[in-house]
Amino acid sequence: MWNRIKKISLTQWIIISMITGIILGVLFPGLSQNIRIISNVFLRMIKSIIVPLLFGTLVVGIAGHGDDLKAIGRLAFRSIIYFEIVTTLALAIGLIAVNLVKPGEGITLKHAESAVTATAPPAAQNGVTFQGMVEHIVPQSFFEAATKNDVLQVVFFAILFGIALTQVKGKPKDTMLNLAEGLSEVMFKFTNIVMKFAPFGIGAAMCYAVGHAGIGVLWNLGKLVLTLYGALVVFILAVLLPVALIAKVPVRKFLRAVKEPALIAFSTTSSDAALPDAFKKMINFGVPKRIVSFVLPTGYSFNLDGTTLYLAVASIFISQAAGVHLSISEQILMMLTLMITSKGVAAVPRASLVILSGTLVTFGLPIEGVAVILGVDEIMDMARTTVNLVGNCLASAVMARWEGELNVDAAPDAELAEN
Repeated sequence: MWNRIKKISLTQWIIISMITGIILGVLFPGLSQNIRIISNVFLRMIKSIIVPLLFGTLVVGIAGHGDDLKAIGRLAFRSIIYFEIVTTLALAIGLIAVNLVKPGEGITLKHAESAVTATAPPAAQNGVTFQGMVEHIVPQSFFEAATKNDVLQVVFFAILFGIALTQVKGKPKDTMLNLAEGLSEVMFKFTNIVMKFAPFGIGAAMCYAVGHAGIGVLWNLGKLVLTLYGALVVFILAVLLPVALIAKVPVRKFLRAVKEPALIAFSTTSSDAALPDAFKKMINFGVPKRIVSFVLPTGYSFNLDGTTLYLAVASIFISQAAGVHLSISEQILMMLTLMITSKGVAAVPRASLVILSGTLVTFGLPIEGVAVILGVDEIMDMARTTVNLVGNCLASAVMARWEGELNVDAAPDAELAEN
């Protein structure tokens, strides 16, 4: 029996805890309000990850690859421009979808209004102005920003720190870079440890949500999942497909090439697990190895189409559930924050959870919504991870075409299927 229990995966434990929490919330609505302390402890642990993880990964991403970007030059510039355009379109589609469907309406997150008033930065409380936005982005003190988990200010400081570090030579640069890399690695492991507590935190959050808002909250979560899947389909048809046609990438042959790595990404919810096969298949497809070796790893940090779309949907979902109306300018500022903070943490399990939590804190939205979303996060993760992978594979083909080096006749279809 014990051996069977040990074989249960974290995802399975999360599902079990979610179901258990729902049942307890329905049967014991009064008791469910007292179990919130467990989810609060989990959420506090999540908050503690945000600043060190973002700081370490952003500094390494800037200072650790600055020389390579200069050497690669034109390819790096074109790739990053392409990544930012496509991810911006992904965010726009996510925003439109969640504002049209409004999956968060009908949920009541308790104390949402007071939480907003207590924790929101001035820009989020008083409405966004250009002057206020600029002033708020620049921190008076890094430690003050870190204490408040103010993601915008931490990111601003980390970017300047990383740029300054690229201008330092010799041992001092190596020392600081090793420190940032060590911090990132430790926080990756820290995240793994915190996620071990996820089943308890999620179960308690679901119990509280159902006991407080009623069983109808499940309908809203279903609408959230369908909204995300629908938005991802629109993104594929309205963005990725036209990009492939404009770049003259043979769509059928490309789909045959990415079929297997996409299935790996979908079933494991891990882009890393699918990377080796995707690397091989894109070379066989006709993309030069030097382009694949740059675009795919860089895309894992800068071109997370599915994840950025998910973050747009999830963040506005929580604002709707909290009854907090965000103006268009506030939503745009939030999306800019998500675009920046989502870079460089693709290797972290549940990285989107950390990014979403930090953004909610910055904009004064109740972080309790994260625990509720996490109950169905696995289902959404399968789709967004697959779109991440396919988007990056397409990016490598587009860059090869842009460089005039795409040779789709290099390998027959049979080789794409077998290798």
